[in-house]
Amino acid sequence: MAAMGKLLKDKRAGGEGLAWNAPNLTGANTLQLSSPDFAHEATIPTLHAGKRLGGQDLSPALDWDAAPPETAQLLLVIEDPDAPTALPYNHGIALLDATLTGVPQGGLDAETPADGVRLLSSGSRRGYLGPAPIKGHGPHRYVFQLFALGKPLTVGKGDTVPDSAKPRAVLAAASDVLARGRLDGFYERV
Repeated sequence: MAAMGKLLKDKRAGGEGLAWNAPNLTGANTLQLSSPDFAHEATIPTLHAGKRLGGQDLSPALDWDAAPPETAQLLLVIEDPDAPTALPYNHGIALLDATLTGVPQGGLDAETPADGVRLLSSGSRRGYLGPAPIKGHGPHRYVFQLFALGKPLTVGKGDTVPDSAKPRAVLAAASDVLARGRLDGFYERV
């Protein structure tokens, strides 16, 4: 597998495809997003990595400032822009109650999400998917992005978001961003 990582070393999705850079997801205000489990631009502990790498796929605890009062809901997106794919790989997407100011460690678990957390399909599954870069591919960045939406998100014909909605459809439907925050962490498979 290390040979595959070395062959793909220069193949990376790139940061321009992150939700953070989508024109419809810009916001005037900033939410301070942090984690007690790792600092911004620091290494994510193995506990939060994928099970095949010795981790537990345990989502890190996240904390943020209170969203603006007119926030209808929060959108949390976790992406890997260093994946050797056309677009950043989605490691989790969730709609959160607007009054939340954090989620506990494990709060993005597919079986037992925290109160106020509605997990959507990340493409391959629901819930948090920990870092699991290809061996030999080098360090990967995992970008936790939080958006305070001024109106409820809807995808498709209804007035809700189906749990099975594709991540790119969810991101394209999001608008009226009142504030946003970002936390970057790194993980490298050795």
